[in-house]
Amino acid sequence: MVRQYYDRFWARLAQPGESETRRSQRVLGTTILLIASISTAVNALRYAAIGLGEVGQVYAVMAAGLAAALALGIAFPQRFETIAFVVILFSITCTVVAHNLIGGYASGLQIIQWTIINLVFAVLFTSRRYVLLTVAYFILLVAVSGLRQPQIESLAPGLSPGFVGNDATVNIVLMGLLITGSGLYLFNQIERYRRKADNLLLNILPGSIAERLKEDPSTIADGFKEVTVLFADIVDFTALSAEANAVDVVCKLNEIFSEFDLLAARHGLEKIKTIGDAYMVAGGLPQPRNDHCAAVAAFALDIVAEMDRHKAWDGRPLRIRVGINTGPVVAGVIGRQKFIYDLWGDAVNVASRMESNGLSNQIQVTQAVRDELAGRYEFEARGPIAVKGKGQMTTYLLLDKRAARSPAVASPGGA
Repeated sequence: MVRQYYDRFWARLAQPGESETRRSQRVLGTTILLIASISTAVNALRYAAIGLGEVGQVYAVMAAGLAAALALGIAFPQRFETIAFVVILFSITCTVVAHNLIGGYASGLQIIQWTIINLVFAVLFTSRRYVLLTVAYFILLVAVSGLRQPQIESLAPGLSPGFVGNDATVNIVLMGLLITGSGLYLFNQIERYRRKADNLLLNILPGSIAERLKEDPSTIADGFKEVTVLFADIVDFTALSAEANAVDVVCKLNEIFSEFDLLAARHGLEKIKTIGDAYMVAGGLPQPRNDHCAAVAAFALDIVAEMDRHKAWDGRPLRIRVGINTGPVVAGVIGRQKFIYDLWGDAVNVASRMESNGLSNQIQVTQAVRDELAGRYEFEARGPIAVKGKGQMTTYLLLDKRAARSPAVASPGGA
């Protein structure tokens, strides 16, 4: 319940366009400020109670400054980094002053160690420039304090061994907890960004290829003896798009291809790419599988059926052409920036020709596909057609039903 209220409170303070990282920094930094202002006020009372009024006053000033910074951070979240930098310098100054008033290193309390955690906070909440300025200021104050130790020690108040021991113990424990917490926060941030980067890479490349690329960024190229390739293209979409709003065009393509992505994942296929209103998918890579042709055929039937649900922005039905071929291909990653996993080979070119020479809302396949699926699906012979670069080819239309006869009875020419 406390976590829910905490999240709601910070959600109301979120800034428009603010990144998740910056919001996380503000939440953590402001929470630390709240805790620090309370604990510093407690320290002011503790030191005042044992007769160290000057030290108590320093902590009181520090508590008031932290509370003011807390209010400013909430009121002006866009100035968070600058406020954090000023607060860190202010905290370092107050801590060094309190350290010297209590007798410096001779007191045994070593409260100057609290300046170290401010360096950690500078790394967490400010820019590199502010971190370097903080480090320089820290070194300067500590060096000056060290040079003045003989004078500081001569004015040290007498403290009971019990107080020194208890206070030192508390300081060490709290310091350890803060450093551990800061380290966990940094680790979680690094891990979160690593997962985001991995997920982004997996949206571009197959999982096994992404792992290989991370291990060795050299050229990745593999040959596959049997892969089934499918091309699909929305009929007349370019002409329809010329009459439509650009946002409508992109939204419609995204809607359709997102459904295709889900179907490809369901059938265990690898989406290769989209080119305008064309969609390319393959079965049998990067992990070979024996049923790649059947899986692609099932996917093809599903996407043709899926198109029945979609209409253009003007109400006209959308149709699709699909072409499939199977055969050997070469697959690999090309480019160093905006790289892509792509396929090459005659089987790919023929699959593309099957689509471009196909019929609306039909799935045109080659003889190789028909032979591979004989007995499992029915086909309608389309006859020889002229295919660019291949001459006359015998092609078939994949029908939306299972074969009703055994492979031995099925005729080689059609349904």
